Amino acid sequence: MKTLYLECKMGVAGDMLSAALLELYPDKDAVLETLNGMGLHGVSFSVEKSEKCGIMGSHLSVIVNGEEEESLDVEHEHSHSHEHSHEHSHAHHSMDDIEHIVSHLNIEDAVKADVLNVYKLLAEAESQVHGTEVTKIHFHEVGNLDAIADITAACYLIRKLSPEKIYASPIHVGSGQVKCAHGILPVPTPATALLLKGIPFYSSDVRGELCTPTGAALLKYYVSEFGPQPAMMVDNIGYGMGKKDFPQANCVRAMLGETTTNEKTDTIAELVCNLDDMTPEEIGFATGKLMDEGALDVFTTSIFMKKNRPGAMLTVLCRKDEKEKFVKLIFKYTTTIGIRENICSRYVLNRTEETIDIDGEKVRIKKVSGYGVSRQKPEYEDLSGIAVKKNISIRDVMNRTKE
Repeated sequence: MKTLYLECKMGVAGDMLSAALLELYPDKDAVLETLNGMGLHGVSFSVEKSEKCGIMGSHLSVIVNGEEEESLDVEHEHSHSHEHSHEHSHAHHSMDDIEHIVSHLNIEDAVKADVLNVYKLLAEAESQVHGTEVTKIHFHEVGNLDAIADITAACYLIRKLSPEKIYASPIHVGSGQVKCAHGILPVPTPATALLLKGIPFYSSDVRGELCTPTGAALLKYYVSEFGPQPAMMVDNIGYGMGKKDFPQANCVRAMLGETTTNEKTDTIAELVCNLDDMTPEEIGFATGKLMDEGALDVFTTSIFMKKNRPGAMLTVLCRKDEKEKFVKLIFKYTTTIGIRENICSRYVLNRTEETIDIDGEKVRIKKVSGYGVSRQKPEYEDLSGIAVKKNISIRDVMNRTKE
């Protein structure tokens, strides 16, 4: 599977992400020609080599009316991003303004749709921060032409690279304060913090805004999973450099390659509770209902509880993003008053299914493979159905599947 992994150990901003993606693309001149010809008035793109801590990468400059905008961290006078800019240089755009600008760009419609979807995430975050309806939001820094350019460049490059799946590391957001149109705000800014809800991020003693709203919105829109780099055969590596200098290399690293399709891991939730006041029939009913609702597995373990009372430990395995749903269902169908949670990594074999014909009857064959093993097994319900119909043993039917 063609996979893109984004390493954000020094945060992420639109220009840094775009520069890292540009390094992955073989025809950089063609990309710059497209970006410079898309009709964003007064805006031009250029790329130059940049070195951070001995590592060479690229910096993508967005020039608006002859100026490259810079942010102003309270602790840092120069920034890797262009979002928190000089307030006098640009008008504040509404979502309608953004839609008008983007709709007239000379670029493919799929890219325009991606840009507007990223802006919708930004608008929703801004509306919550300011307690205003989305239609009444007026973007300040992220509505400036350089921010529109950064988002469009990133969306265009991801379309050109066409990864099937995008992963990213947890996001380093920095610390301290940053100057914005609204005044001095904490890092991460309120809009950035809202955009990062549900995404792992962390702070450190690095002073400055490392993750900008634009960077956060792009990651939220494109990345399907955050965590360590998956096992992959890397074909190309790109470094997108920021403008600040730190003891650490200030860059986004992008890796494009292939993840193996025969070995997979995922993350699941294990929900556990103890039951000592339910009958076997009630527990059986609850187990069936939880399976019907889509649990990955449900099982019970015999235990002895306080005062040596026999009981049952109910374990429900479910997908991580469905754990809240199953917590409610466990409380609904059992008498427990408390549930324990464990988040587990799970190694999973690839599963496929084919159907074979035995004397005019269909039998489903389940096949699994990966991690150096391969095996198959006929579906029990199909075997038992044929055995009953033909008045033979299940073993006889199973032997026929091997012929």
